[in-house]
This record gives sequence, structure tokens and C-alpha cells, in this order.
Amino acid sequence: MSRFLRTISLLVLVAACGSANFTAPRNLDSACSIVNQRPAYLKAMKRAEANWGIPVSVQMATIYQESKFIGNARTPKQYALGIIPMGRQSSAYGYSQALDATWDEYRRDTGNRGGRRDNIGDATDFIGWYMAESSENLGISNGDTRNQYLAYHEGRTGFARGSYRSKSWLVRIAGEVDARSDRYGRQLLACGKA
Repeated sequence: MSRFLRTISLLVLVAACGSANFTAPRNLDSACSIVNQRPAYLKAMKRAEANWGIPVSVQMATIYQESKFIGNARTPKQYALGIIPMGRQSSAYGYSQALDATWDEYRRDTGNRGGRRDNIGDATDFIGWYMAESSENLGISNGDTRNQYLAYHEGRTGFARGSYRSKSWLVRIAGEVDARSDRYGRQLLACGKA
């Protein structure tokens, strides 16, 4: 093999080893399938549940709704006149779709200075932290997926003001997140992963 081909092969191998897998697992309707494909997800969610008291099924349903388990998910780009790029709809990024300012607050409050939104462990810890704060500040039960999701989406101040009440689409989505959390919880029990 020529030196050139060996060099190219080595570069391709190094690039492949260093790249992260941000693709979603297959069959997102099955919690058991998700955690069987990505055991690190379950480990991270159980750690967040132990730290913050937010059930695994609530975390999973939130991640499904926010990013469909795509680690580097971003909001769509906006265009003026349909062709001039104007940036993204928001700074939301990663599994949890945390905004820049909220992510910075999380890192300050928890001391997780190196935390990354595209890391499942950091993302689940963020969700746990955010929802635990919602429990403390707004009185939302840790297992109340519907209201936890509304506070997560609207922010705690928006939730307290009831901003979601004028957004029938969001209330519908929160109901879907709640139903998915229930389904994920039953599935995890059935496959012995709860």
C-alpha cells in the first residue's frame, strides 16, 4: 500500500474515532428499545433521577419532544424573503434544547462548568435540575409531566403567569408528552429497566 493511501486511511480512522454519534436510536416509541440500544441513556437518566427526583420516564418524554433523542439538534434557520439567512429561531441546542442563558444558569448553579448540551449525561442532569427548581419554586410535583413540561417550555415565569393558556397547541403537546411519559414508564417496568 502506498504511503499516500496509508496516510488517508489513518486520517479517516482517526476522524471516525473522534466523531460523536448524535443520531437518534431506532423505534422511539419503545423505551425498552431506546435503552437497549443506548445503555448510557438509562444510566444518565437514573443518575439524574437520583440527584433531582425527576422520574426517568419524564426525562425520556421531554427529550423525545424536544430533540427526538438527536444530540446535536438545533432549531430551524430563519430566512428573510425566503432566501437570506437570518440565524436560528433560538439558541436551543442538544438533547434538552436548552437555551444559552438557561444553560449558563445551570452550569453556574451546579458547578458543571464543562457541561455540554450534546452530552446525554449533562442534558439529563439539566432537565433534572430545571424540573426540580420548578417543583421547588412553582409547587409542581416531580411526576407531573404535563405541568413540568409546560414550565420547561414556557420558563418558570411564563408558567406562573399562565402564558401557556393562550397556546392551545402547547397544551395539546403537553398532554402528548404526559401520555408518552406514562407509556415509557409502563414499558420500562415491563422490560425490567425501571
